[in-house]
Amino acid sequence: MTMQMTRPTGPAAGAAGSDDTDVAGFQLTDEQRRLRDEVRDFADTVVAPAAYEYDTKRSLPYDIIAEMGRMGLFGLPFPVEYGGQGKDYLSLCLAVEQLGRVDQSIGVTLEAGVGLGAMPIFRSGTEEQKQQWLPMLARGEALAGFGLTEAEAGSDASGTKTTAELHDGEWVINGTKQFITNSGSDITRLVTITAVTGEERRADGSMKKELSAIIVPTGTPGFVAEPVYDKVGWHTSDTHPLTLTDVRVPEANLLGERGRGYANFVATLDEGRVAFAALCTGAAQGCLEEAIRYAKSRNVFGRPIGSNQYIAFKIARMQARVHTARLAYYDACFKLMAGKPFKMEASVAKLVSSEAAMDNARDATQIFGGYGFLNENPVARHYRDSKILEIGEGTSEVQLMVISRALGFSA
Repeated sequence: MTMQMTRPTGPAAGAAGSDDTDVAGFQLTDEQRRLRDEVRDFADTVVAPAAYEYDTKRSLPYDIIAEMGRMGLFGLPFPVEYGGQGKDYLSLCLAVEQLGRVDQSIGVTLEAGVGLGAMPIFRSGTEEQKQQWLPMLARGEALAGFGLTEAEAGSDASGTKTTAELHDGEWVINGTKQFITNSGSDITRLVTITAVTGEERRADGSMKKELSAIIVPTGTPGFVAEPVYDKVGWHTSDTHPLTLTDVRVPEANLLGERGRGYANFVATLDEGRVAFAALCTGAAQGCLEEAIRYAKSRNVFGRPIGSNQYIAFKIARMQARVHTARLAYYDACFKLMAGKPFKMEASVAKLVSSEAAMDNARDATQIFGGYGFLNENPVARHYRDSKILEIGEGTSEVQLMVISRALGFSA
């Protein structure tokens, strides 16, 4: 059975749960609106029709990624001299939101490719490293991974076991990484990893691990992207465990200062959470639009199901969640772009928006009934995909920890 899903596009989208949030302090520029509308049209006409096919194949759609590269999406926040578009960070978030609305896998490929793959090189890299890697990443011709997580490490940096020892001008790296996005695709060219490069003495005299970040080209002998994970959702997204066995890279591949690897990655995660919140908001918006469309067109007992107050109120709550999530990530993003502290706001945005996505996916699936349980239905895909939004790039519990500490608690 094939279900014909007609999604609202362009101006008509406002009738199906507006994504045009302009409130005091958060107005979009004309250029940002044009970008948002262009990506929305691309999402509706190119990404959405192919989403079920690629989800079933569990393969990254390189043709779509290439088109996104030609549109300049992977280069949005980077300067023109590095092959980028010279836009602001909100422009990236707007693009991620629109893609996440119809296919979270494509949205996270962009979000992780820019925020976690290329951004560490832009923020911490030498001029030589930027010139070598950023142009191909900004054009979408290559992807990069962000190798932080291990079996016993991620939020807890002290659990990092991957090591990098300096021998004759080369880093010799040994260890494993887990759940690394964009790490084993046909166009992945590098993964930046954290590794223990020695020990540091704390102020109290105790010792702690010295963590550094190192760029590892994927073609380096000893670097192995293990078979792709069999995931509950995000089937199109490229995610692998990594094994590094006596991997040798030049000393110059150190990214940033020695011993500052984890601190730089934490800063990257803070920034990345804003774009991740945009992805979550897009997912929540997509579920809202599908629920509105179905509630107005599905007739039971001679009338649309949306005429039932219970359904109408459920959709009203979905709209409230989307609105709140979008305001939260706008707030964090505007502070980021203004150079103001945004760490807590990023965690608030990530927490609120990921819960909005999960709650909206559940409610949309319920509204669709049996049809919502079919994989070819977009809300079913959102239902499977959205759980990882409460886990990836810092679990909800980590966000609560960050927020509570910002409020002066030590939990």
